[in-house]
Amino acid sequence: MSKESILKSLKEDDIPYVDIRFTDPKGKLQHVTVCSDLVDEDFLDEGMMFDGSSIAGWKGIEASDMKLMIDTDSAYVDPFFAEKTLCVHCTVVEPDTGEPYDRDPRGTASKAEAYLIASGVGDKAYMGPEAEFFIFDDVRYANTINKVSFQIDALDASWNTDTVYEMGNSGHRPGLKGGYFPVPPVDTMQDIRGEMLSTMKRIGMKVDKHHHEVASPQHELGLIFGTLTKQADEVQKYKYIVQQVAAAYGKSATFMPKPYYGDNGSGMHVNMSIYKGGKPVFAGDKYADLSQEALYFIGGLLHHAKSLNAFTNPTTNSYKRLIPGFEAPVLRAYSASNRSGCVRIPWTDNPKAKRVEARFPDPLANPYLAFSALLMAGIDGIKSKIDPGEASDKDLYDLPPEELSAIPTVCGSLREALDSLAADHDYLLAGDVFTPGQIESYSALRWKEVYAFEHTPHPIEYQMYYSA
Repeated sequence: MSKESILKSLKEDDIPYVDIRFTDPKGKLQHVTVCSDLVDEDFLDEGMMFDGSSIAGWKGIEASDMKLMIDTDSAYVDPFFAEKTLCVHCTVVEPDTGEPYDRDPRGTASKAEAYLIASGVGDKAYMGPEAEFFIFDDVRYANTINKVSFQIDALDASWNTDTVYEMGNSGHRPGLKGGYFPVPPVDTMQDIRGEMLSTMKRIGMKVDKHHHEVASPQHELGLIFGTLTKQADEVQKYKYIVQQVAAAYGKSATFMPKPYYGDNGSGMHVNMSIYKGGKPVFAGDKYADLSQEALYFIGGLLHHAKSLNAFTNPTTNSYKRLIPGFEAPVLRAYSASNRSGCVRIPWTDNPKAKRVEARFPDPLANPYLAFSALLMAGIDGIKSKIDPGEASDKDLYDLPPEELSAIPTVCGSLREALDSLAADHDYLLAGDVFTPGQIESYSALRWKEVYAFEHTPHPIEYQMYYSA
């Protein structure tokens, strides 16, 4: 919407509130709601002051004043609030200079798009994320000095085949790793996913499908690709709507990559393409009908994969999914249509749809930072002419040990990812897209999670060691 359209809509549609939304460094959507009678042209032009010291990883209390600048093109009406509310996404700027705040994730995404143009590689970067999630009926956990535990349940989970229910057990549910793609009554979440997708469509999001995923309580909705910053906005809406609709049904949705052991985890495959002058940069006559630029882009992804992990797989839980030998995309290899490597070239006979898919990211990634980092790695691959090597068209999970050991992997822990980021981040600093201070503050937040995870005894340790 234009400024004029927003002001007109607030008045004519009698909208009492405007929700100002932004994203913190970890990727969590934040908001503050203001009365619409305070929103005029000056408000939309000048932005809104807020306390940046209350956001982890941002400013200290001694210099906490910050300003939210509204992107009027991002406006949509919240589909859940009882009082009609217009939502807008914002970037963060310094109040005294108006310069973008270098630790604002959305600002980083905008700078990445600008750098793409300045690099001469292209003028538009398109992202097509595929974020998976779990839905549970009961979630309980404790982390106290004398108790560390979690317990989850889902009516359609594979472990409930013999559970006694008051109204009886229907017996219809996906088996272990059996959730891809049964029809109802095995798939009990058709209507919930349908409402999620319809809600997204009603607020103007471009969507195409929904389906059950491999794990028995696991699901996915399809977003149609879009430009980098806008698509990161869409991912934030996606997560919000998934969790809100689930809550309306009395259920709980999570984007944790690995909420429990023994079944598939949730990824967020990211399809990427670059256009220049309206033409696809990745279409060509090389391997899988890719251009040389696309192959170099892949080379950049594979070369920087371990430092990318700090943004694409930013939690300790991420590495419960990225485990060798469990059909996870841990091997730094690429191929056409082969899902066993960490980079895939999906099949298409349309040059405009030629794209590269990074398979290792997961849905707890901050989409603004993850998309930006992936683009920067790819651009570095193009500019530095990083050869990705030969494609791996074999099933990489079925290789003999001697061949498998020769293929490098992504990181095995958040600790390794943060160490890799510290050693390899110059490519992110090009064009001041990321800044050293931003990387340091982001890493400091994640190191706290590493220490908390590593320092806390685990229940499995009691099983293994208590009586040893």
